[in-house]
Amino acid sequence: MRAGRLDERTDRQHDDGGCSALLDKGVEKVTSATAGARSATTGPTNRRTGGRDRNRSGGGHAGGAWFLVLPALLPILVLSVGPLLYGIALAFTDSQSGRTTATRWVGLLNFRDLVHDGLFWESFRIGLLWAAGVTVPQFLLALGLALLLNQKLRLRWLARALAIIPWAMPEVVVGIMWRLVYQPDAGILNETLRTLGLGGGHDWLTGLATALPAVILVGVWAGMPQTTVALLAGLQNTPRELHEAAAIDGAGAWRRFRTVTWPTLKPVALAITALNVIWNFNSFALVYVLTNGGPGGRTRLPMLFAYEEAFRYGQFGYAAAMGCVMVAVIAVCLALFLVGRINEGRDT
Repeated sequence: MRAGRLDERTDRQHDDGGCSALLDKGVEKVTSATAGARSATTGPTNRRTGGRDRNRSGGGHAGGAWFLVLPALLPILVLSVGPLLYGIALAFTDSQSGRTTATRWVGLLNFRDLVHDGLFWESFRIGLLWAAGVTVPQFLLALGLALLLNQKLRLRWLARALAIIPWAMPEVVVGIMWRLVYQPDAGILNETLRTLGLGGGHDWLTGLATALPAVILVGVWAGMPQTTVALLAGLQNTPRELHEAAAIDGAGAWRRFRTVTWPTLKPVALAITALNVIWNFNSFALVYVLTNGGPGGRTRLPMLFAYEEAFRYGQFGYAAAMGCVMVAVIAVCLALFLVGRINEGRDT
């Protein structure tokens, strides 16, 4: 009997276990079905709600960004974009100073006259010579100085501070200082030449053959610190580990510069060179103080020529047309630079 009770108890346990397993499976199915229905009913709503929230937050951020940019954008619009548009409109008129009649719209007349103006195109040629003559030596000297200042030298901080002094000086002060240097009777340059027995008494700024080279030298000296700072910043972004690895492999100084330094410095060099070309082509104050465009127009840059037409002869419309031509040239240079950078980025 005891054995029969044990068998009966065992059968009950098996039956109870089977029932509980069936109940557990049923509960799992019901739970999963309920969760699926809940997700089916609430999922699209959540997605739609999330999309609306994202759209609302994106719109809010955009409005806030415009609000933050507006204080910096207003001076640009008022002081740069506004005068530029006014100057372009003025180029299509016969605006002159001292006339009693109303200004008339003349269309492309100023530009047609400009095409046949030999003096303007001569000043344009001088401006190109000036821009190239200043930019190329400026970059080469600045590159050498940046490489030197990037080395671990004693009193390097003092050398870096002295290197940017010309950049901190106003162009008018630089022009007055170099006029004293070039002074034919008591200037430092001529006195030094006399001391060395190399002559002296040269009138550097009024000589037909020496005026433009003398002014170019001043432009190189005045603009070199800015290029040096930009190139030095690019050099400091080059990992020293690459130079050390190249030196261990037996690479010399020139090979390390060509394979390690220049690839990382090239974007900075191209950018600062493009900016220097634009700034040098538009130079005014330095040349105005040094030579005022003389002698005989040998240093008359396009900006000086436009200034004379506007404020010496009162031809505001004609001078504005000159300004439009210079803006177009600068825009073409910028477009070529940007296209080159985009193509280079695609190739890499």
